[in-house]
Amino acid sequence: MTPAEQSARALEICRMAPVVPVLVIHDLATARPLAEALVAGGLPALEVTLRTPVALEAIRAMAGVAGGVVGAGTLLTPQDVAAATAAGAQFGVSPGATDRLLDACAAERLALLPGAATASEAMALLERGYTVQKFFPAEASGGAAALKSFVSPLPQIGFCPTGGIGPTNAPAYLSLPNVLCVGGSWVAPDELVRAGDWAGIERLAAAAAALPR
Repeated sequence: MTPAEQSARALEICRMAPVVPVLVIHDLATARPLAEALVAGGLPALEVTLRTPVALEAIRAMAGVAGGVVGAGTLLTPQDVAAATAAGAQFGVSPGATDRLLDACAAERLALLPGAATASEAMALLERGYTVQKFFPAEASGGAAALKSFVSPLPQIGFCPTGGIGPTNAPAYLSLPNVLCVGGSWVAPDELVRAGDWAGIERLAAAAAALPR
């Protein structure tokens, strides 16, 4: 899969909803009902971060949820890419980008949101053909104001900013012409997941899905 093909698929995924939930799964038993609640609330694209021992199994469980598109986040190595693809991930997200990681995603035909935090990083990815990128860490890198400054010099790139984004500042990002969607964990707070409050999570997802962009 070429970078252009990866970006085209990433664009489709980013356009599904204004928010991509960023999920850290600790209890495998919560994976499927969590995905069902988020999809029911209108957030079909789900990023499961590879930060826990059950992350890959969680991707497998979520991949069976009708209407959902499950991806793997925190991809760092070619081994991560191979494992995520084998688990059923339909897209990948990385905090940054290396040649080995980009090559691995292309070889596995995995749509990718590669991370960039500076104009030089964004330009390097654009040079390789990636027109859809993750802006990370968004708030620590200057927030919506910084991303707004990318609009004029880099109009070819669409971003999914992630990192420090919640319901209060998400609208500022979503109002920018170079923002396709945002990534955030606020739609699946730990306390609701632990309590199994899937109705509460569905309500949070519905509110996020209704955010204008």
